[in-house]
Amino acid sequence: MFLRRKFLGTTVMSAVALSLASLYGSAYAASTQAAQSGAEWWRNAVIYQVYPRSFADGNGDGMGDMAGITSRLPYLARLGVNAVWLSPFYRSPQTDGGYDVADYRAVDPLFGTLGDFERLLKDAHERSMKVIVDLVPNHTSDEHAWFQTALKSPPGSAERARYIFRDGRGENGELPPNNWQSVFGGQAWSRAPGDKQWYLHLFDSKQPDLNWDNPQVRTEFEDIIRFWLKRGVDGFRVDVAQGLVKASGLPDAEIKRENGILVGPMWDQEGVHEIYRSWRRILNEYPGERMMVAEAVVPTGSRPNYIRPDEMQQAFNFDYLLLEGWDAGKFRKVIDSSMALAATVGAPTTWVTSNHDVVRTASRYGQSKPGHHPRGIGATSEQPDEALGLRRARALALLTQALPGSAYIYQGEELGLPEHTTLEAKYRQDPEFFRNKGKEGIFGRDGCRVPLPWKADAPSLGFGPSDKSWLPQPAAYARYAVDRQEGVSGSTLELYRQILQLRRDYKLGSGQLHWIDAGQDVLAFDNGDLRVLINFGTQDMALPAGGQVLLSSEPLQESGKLPGNTAVWLKRS
Repeated sequence: MFLRRKFLGTTVMSAVALSLASLYGSAYAASTQAAQSGAEWWRNAVIYQVYPRSFADGNGDGMGDMAGITSRLPYLARLGVNAVWLSPFYRSPQTDGGYDVADYRAVDPLFGTLGDFERLLKDAHERSMKVIVDLVPNHTSDEHAWFQTALKSPPGSAERARYIFRDGRGENGELPPNNWQSVFGGQAWSRAPGDKQWYLHLFDSKQPDLNWDNPQVRTEFEDIIRFWLKRGVDGFRVDVAQGLVKASGLPDAEIKRENGILVGPMWDQEGVHEIYRSWRRILNEYPGERMMVAEAVVPTGSRPNYIRPDEMQQAFNFDYLLLEGWDAGKFRKVIDSSMALAATVGAPTTWVTSNHDVVRTASRYGQSKPGHHPRGIGATSEQPDEALGLRRARALALLTQALPGSAYIYQGEELGLPEHTTLEAKYRQDPEFFRNKGKEGIFGRDGCRVPLPWKADAPSLGFGPSDKSWLPQPAAYARYAVDRQEGVSGSTLELYRQILQLRRDYKLGSGQLHWIDAGQDVLAFDNGDLRVLINFGTQDMALPAGGQVLLSSEPLQESGKLPGNTAVWLKRS
């Protein structure tokens, strides 16, 4: 029997609202009023991540580009997304897939020109889609003009003060300034050629960290933000948002992980928040509800600090993304905690199941440890169960898109794409792979970045007009191609189109969740007139009487039964 139980019901939410109004005053009140009027589009948006190198190639050189993205905007409009987030397309040596920026105001020739970007932006806006661009403020490329000047300047110079240069330890400065390690592996310091100083890079050696205590750095990024806002971009995804400010004195402390989150004096320092408050003031000068979303990989309790009413509007929900296990109780717990945390600052919750940095959803949930986050999958790894992973990924899509808040879709999720798990080493390009070469289980992120398949029988699977593809596509991708799924009842693409249409029709993003007790292996809740059930178990379960089936992640072979690893949306009677 299904017993209804409310989560964060009217009384609790009223108490939260009162405390927030007391804490933040008019800022929270204005935010709440805007949300109720529908002005804050980002509160319930579906945002689609485009990784430009791999989405669509317009000129046949094997690299995705602005023209390719623009040509596929009709596809995204039909899918039903509200906004497109573009991973970096700035001028870059592409050591880290564009996250090593050499010029923040220029489009890399690989992707086209600034004019090509502006045409993309105009076309997206004409289709009522917002455009969010990546901002990479923690570090630049070592080919950035500032860093090249710093290397040519003496220790103690104003040019070096824009980055984090320090004298080395040891008699001749031969040892790094502290024991910090790079996220990508190895030490986080490289020696400047010809002197005793070293520069900090929390990622690759070709990505030197900026010094955010320097006013020139702050002024420069404020100008960069204005540059793109003036061209009409609708928001920014802020890369490594937790990393800009380092603890004073740069004390020794190894990077370590707590519940999958990196912690230490190089992360999540209080000083980052004044930077984001200053950026929010700039965004507020422009019309159209411009927004920011933080890639802040921080302990759960710290996330609300980034989305207070005067800082960013959203932060990626890594608790949901990094959840391990295919278990109803675990999902309910993380959904509860995520919504409660966001409510404390009046912000929307984001729901993210994949991105360009993690193994694709269908492969993660096809592992013997479902949801486990390996550092890439290689030919020598345990190979995921492709069919089981896809079944679970489809069920997870129904769960995720039914939750109140904003949802993100990584390109290819709507096709059910698996990871490329047998990519040969000679093709890999991720610096994480090269900095850890030889370490077991560290294959990097190339497997989730393989170019999309558009046409099963075309060269490069329709990625572009030639047979070139910057990473090779596995043969299995042909059966996931758009043209193999277009108009095919039950395909993952058509499932996603139905999901997003019903999400709009039932206003699920702006709804309210009410849990229903439905058994150990089943997650069940109401959101407005929609009832959602997902069976995490392997045995069929009885569906409640009286509800009309609107959509199921798999065909319901027996009336009144919900199979294992399947989700269903019911219209409540």
